[in-house]
Amino acid sequence: MIQSASRTPAKTLAGLAATALAAAAVVAAVTGPASAASGLGQLAAAQGRYFGTALANNHLGESAYATVADREFNSVTPENEMKWDATEPSRGSFSYGGGDAIVSHAQGHGQSVRGHTLVWHSQLPSWVSNGGFNSATLTSVMQNHISNVAGHYKGKLYAWDVVNEAFNDDGTRRQSVFQTTIGDSYIATAFQAARAADPTAKLYYNDYNIEGVNSKSTAVYNMVKAFKQQGVPIDGVGIQTHLILGQVPSDLQANLQRFADLGVDVALTEVDVRMQTPADSSKLATQSANYAALTKACLNVTRCVGITVWGVTDKYSWVPDVFSGYGAPLLFDDSYNAKPAYTGVSGALGGGTPSPSPSASPTSTPNPGRSCSATYRKVNEWNTGFQAEVTVANTGSSSIGGWTVTWAFPNGQKITQLWNGTLSQSGANVTVRNESYNGTVAPSGSTTFGFTADWSGTNGTPSSVTCAAS
Repeated sequence: MIQSASRTPAKTLAGLAATALAAAAVVAAVTGPASAASGLGQLAAAQGRYFGTALANNHLGESAYATVADREFNSVTPENEMKWDATEPSRGSFSYGGGDAIVSHAQGHGQSVRGHTLVWHSQLPSWVSNGGFNSATLTSVMQNHISNVAGHYKGKLYAWDVVNEAFNDDGTRRQSVFQTTIGDSYIATAFQAARAADPTAKLYYNDYNIEGVNSKSTAVYNMVKAFKQQGVPIDGVGIQTHLILGQVPSDLQANLQRFADLGVDVALTEVDVRMQTPADSSKLATQSANYAALTKACLNVTRCVGITVWGVTDKYSWVPDVFSGYGAPLLFDDSYNAKPAYTGVSGALGGGTPSPSPSASPTSTPNPGRSCSATYRKVNEWNTGFQAEVTVANTGSSSIGGWTVTWAFPNGQKITQLWNGTLSQSGANVTVRNESYNGTVAPSGSTTFGFTADWSGTNGTPSSVTCAAS
């Protein structure tokens, strides 16, 4: 997905001021309450952006999945629950259960929601793709679908991907059922229907392979330019950003800027960076650098309002099912451990310097001049398992550069998954050290790590949890 270079168009000072004001309004709409995500979402909000993830309703019952999603992201996009086959499986019969569940979950955790997607050639029920409708009837079917679905979520979503993937890589129109039956006008008609259904949602065109300046992105650019001139209601362009390791376009930022110069917002909407598996330290280091680069490109464009990664964990990524031999594209591995790519994003967002290599986190050597405390809290408990969180607080007057927390389980509990720390458990004795990205804690500051564990008989709380600072 390498594209050729481009020059960024010049802007007047008046234009810059208008752009900044528009971006500020968007940020106010999407960053949500201060109680939203405490990880990447919080770092992004401090930069006037959101940092989100695609969310699958069928995985929210997995505690580690939900915990990481809720902690790290302040925006979510339903992965499949709002697509046509899910929302209108038969003509005139609408189903919103999965989408409603995600919206409710997001609202409960201070997260904004991007709707995805109203009109797309894929994941269409056969009654649409093979219905044999004429132009007038299919137009009515499309308008009715948009009116019902966008109308159902009116006022609850920050944005909609109204039309998805309508162009081929050479810049021609994809010959979808909408294109071949209705013609070029269907995209504008869809946007007009979406605006009528939900006047407050931001309306996006969304596509892949438009990260850099090329035939496809230029075709999209020309369409958006025409829409702005014609008064078609379009507010943004979603740049999907499904990338291959080492292939972040050199002109990504310039391309984002040229779209922004048309007077629309831009967002990286489906980010992942796939590699040939198995992963190794060199590939993970490159992936970290790639994620840092695309994050910085967004931050450098005022109207790039946010970034969404396409999934919480490598465990459930779509990549291995579609690209044979490729995988490991996201920020958290199969066991929900933060990867070097997480550090790359965190560093780019101002949360620390990205690690130059994915080496293991350094162990912490206690320093008598620095001090910390650790507070253990049980979050949830079920038949044979539970979830807990430990807060590490700097109790000294100077910053600490690392921490080590230890305790002994009273009833033989066994940790099964741990995030935001490096675990060592021997029998009942547990040692957790900081990761490379969360070892530094300012005076009066704190950080947290969490875990899930198995128990039987009794699930007692450790009588003593100690913290050593370095």
